[in-house]
Amino acid sequence: MMSTKIMAIACDHGGIELKELLAKDLAASGWSVLDLGTNGPESVDYPDFAVTLADALKSGKAERGVLLCGTGIGISIAANRFPHVRAALVHDAFGARMCRQHNDANVLVMGGRTTGPEVARDCLKIFIETEFEGGRHARRVSKLSGNGPA
Repeated sequence: MMSTKIMAIACDHGGIELKELLAKDLAASGWSVLDLGTNGPESVDYPDFAVTLADALKSGKAERGVLLCGTGIGISIAANRFPHVRAALVHDAFGARMCRQHNDANVLVMGGRTTGPEVARDCLKIFIETEFEGGRHARRVSKLSGNGPA
Protein backbone atom coordinates (compact mmCIF):
# COMPACT_ATOMS: atom_id res chain seq x y z
CA MET A 1 0.00 0.00 0.00
CA MET A 2 1.21 3.48 -0.77
CA SER A 3 2.47 5.62 2.11
CA THR A 4 0.44 8.64 0.96
CA LYS A 5 -3.18 7.95 0.13
CA ILE A 6 -3.83 9.36 -3.33
CA MET A 7 -7.26 9.26 -4.95
CA ALA A 8 -7.56 10.13 -8.63
CA ILE A 9 -10.83 11.74 -9.63
CA ALA A 10 -12.10 12.46 -13.11
CA CYS A 11 -15.34 13.23 -14.89
CA ASP A 12 -16.92 14.46 -18.05
CA HIS A 13 -19.17 17.52 -18.20
CA GLY A 14 -22.06 15.56 -16.65
CA GLY A 15 -20.20 15.00 -13.38
CA ILE A 16 -18.28 18.21 -12.80
CA GLU A 17 -20.37 19.59 -9.92
CA LEU A 18 -20.26 16.27 -8.08
CA LYS A 19 -16.51 15.96 -8.72
CA GLU A 20 -15.83 19.31 -7.08
CA LEU A 21 -17.91 18.37 -4.02
CA LEU A 22 -16.32 14.92 -3.64
CA ALA A 23 -12.78 16.25 -4.11
CA LYS A 24 -13.34 18.50 -1.09
CA ASP A 25 -14.62 15.54 0.96
CA LEU A 26 -11.60 13.45 -0.03
CA ALA A 27 -9.19 16.17 1.04
CA ALA A 28 -11.04 16.58 4.34
CA SER A 29 -10.71 12.80 4.88
CA GLY A 30 -6.92 12.93 4.51
CA TRP A 31 -6.61 11.83 0.90
CA SER A 32 -4.42 13.67 -1.59
CA VAL A 33 -6.56 14.35 -4.64
CA LEU A 34 -5.22 13.88 -8.15
CA ASP A 35 -7.75 15.86 -10.23
CA LEU A 36 -7.65 14.57 -13.80
CA GLY A 37 -10.39 16.86 -15.16
CA THR A 38 -12.57 17.91 -16.77
CA ASN A 39 -12.75 21.36 -15.29
CA GLY A 40 -15.39 23.15 -17.32
CA PRO A 41 -18.92 22.69 -18.63
CA GLU A 42 -17.87 22.13 -22.26
CA SER A 43 -18.89 18.79 -23.74
CA VAL A 44 -16.06 16.22 -23.57
CA ASP A 45 -15.75 12.49 -24.19
CA TYR A 46 -15.97 10.37 -21.02
CA PRO A 47 -13.77 7.50 -22.37
CA ASP A 48 -10.79 9.86 -22.44
CA PHE A 49 -11.11 10.49 -18.71
CA ALA A 50 -11.53 6.79 -17.91
CA VAL A 51 -8.27 6.08 -19.80
CA THR A 52 -6.45 8.86 -17.96
CA LEU A 53 -7.59 7.52 -14.59
CA ALA A 54 -6.71 3.92 -15.54
CA ASP A 55 -3.22 5.11 -16.48
CA ALA A 56 -2.84 6.87 -13.11
CA LEU A 57 -3.72 3.64 -11.30
CA LYS A 58 -1.41 1.51 -13.42
CA SER A 59 1.55 3.87 -13.00
CA GLY A 60 1.05 4.09 -9.23
CA LYS A 61 0.22 7.80 -9.26
CA ALA A 62 -3.01 6.94 -7.43
CA GLU A 63 -4.16 4.14 -5.14
CA ARG A 64 -7.85 4.32 -6.06
CA GLY A 65 -10.14 6.44 -8.16
CA VAL A 66 -13.52 8.08 -8.59
CA LEU A 67 -15.14 8.49 -12.00
CA LEU A 68 -18.28 10.46 -12.82
CA CYS A 69 -20.33 11.08 -15.92
CA GLY A 70 -24.01 11.86 -16.43
CA THR A 71 -25.24 8.38 -15.45
CA GLY A 72 -21.96 6.65 -14.57
CA ILE A 73 -22.73 3.94 -17.11
CA GLY A 74 -20.52 4.98 -20.02
CA ILE A 75 -17.49 5.88 -17.95
CA SER A 76 -17.68 2.61 -15.98
CA ILE A 77 -17.80 0.62 -19.23
CA ALA A 78 -14.78 2.53 -20.51
CA ALA A 79 -12.81 2.05 -17.28
CA ASN A 80 -13.49 -1.67 -17.00
CA ARG A 81 -11.73 -2.34 -20.31
CA PHE A 82 -8.47 -2.34 -18.32
CA PRO A 83 -7.60 -5.52 -16.38
CA HIS A 84 -6.18 -3.61 -13.40
CA VAL A 85 -9.37 -1.55 -12.98
CA ARG A 86 -12.37 -2.76 -11.03
CA ALA A 87 -14.81 0.12 -11.48
CA ALA A 88 -18.12 -0.23 -9.68
CA LEU A 89 -21.13 1.87 -10.58
CA VAL A 90 -23.01 2.42 -7.33
CA HIS A 91 -26.26 4.14 -6.44
CA ASP A 92 -26.41 3.67 -2.67
CA ALA A 93 -24.49 2.85 0.49
CA PHE A 94 -25.06 -0.90 0.18
CA GLY A 95 -23.51 -0.97 -3.29
CA ALA A 96 -20.54 1.11 -2.11
CA ARG A 97 -19.93 -1.29 0.78
CA MET A 98 -20.29 -4.46 -1.29
CA CYS A 99 -18.08 -3.23 -4.13
CA ARG A 100 -15.22 -2.92 -1.63
CA GLN A 101 -15.94 -5.92 0.63
CA HIS A 102 -16.65 -8.48 -2.08
CA ASN A 103 -15.15 -7.07 -5.29
CA ASP A 104 -12.14 -5.07 -4.08
CA ALA A 105 -13.28 -2.26 -6.38
CA ASN A 106 -10.54 0.29 -6.85
CA VAL A 107 -12.71 2.82 -8.69
CA LEU A 108 -16.02 4.22 -7.46
CA VAL A 109 -18.36 5.35 -10.25
CA MET A 110 -21.48 7.46 -9.91
CA GLY A 111 -23.74 9.54 -12.11
CA GLY A 112 -23.68 13.29 -11.72
CA ARG A 113 -27.23 13.47 -13.04
CA THR A 114 -28.58 10.42 -11.22
CA THR A 115 -26.97 10.52 -7.77
CA GLY A 116 -27.79 13.26 -5.31
CA PRO A 117 -24.95 14.98 -3.49
CA GLU A 118 -25.66 13.54 -0.03
CA VAL A 119 -25.98 9.97 -1.35
CA ALA A 120 -22.76 10.46 -3.33
CA ARG A 121 -20.92 11.75 -0.28
CA ASP A 122 -22.15 8.79 1.78
CA CYS A 123 -21.06 6.34 -0.94
CA LEU A 124 -17.61 7.93 -1.11
CA LYS A 125 -17.17 7.77 2.67
CA ILE A 126 -18.09 4.09 2.69
CA PHE A 127 -15.85 3.38 -0.33
CA ILE A 128 -12.78 4.86 1.35
CA GLU A 129 -13.44 3.30 4.77
CA THR A 130 -14.40 -0.26 3.72
CA GLU A 131 -11.74 -2.96 3.40
CA PHE A 132 -11.75 -5.94 1.06
CA GLU A 133 -12.79 -9.12 2.91
CA GLY A 134 -10.57 -11.44 0.86
CA GLY A 135 -11.25 -15.13 1.53
CA ARG A 136 -13.55 -16.70 -1.04
CA HIS A 137 -13.83 -13.31 -2.76
CA ALA A 138 -10.09 -13.15 -3.54
CA ARG A 139 -10.35 -16.08 -5.97
CA ARG A 140 -13.19 -14.36 -7.81
CA VAL A 141 -11.46 -10.98 -7.94
CA SER A 142 -8.36 -12.69 -9.34
CA LYS A 143 -10.48 -13.98 -12.21
CA LEU A 144 -11.66 -10.45 -12.96
CA SER A 145 -8.07 -9.40 -13.61
CA GLY A 146 -7.34 -12.30 -15.92
CA ASN A 147 -5.30 -14.17 -13.31
CA GLY A 148 -7.40 -17.30 -13.21
CA PRO A 149 -9.87 -19.36 -15.22
CA ALA A 150 -13.03 -17.51 -16.12
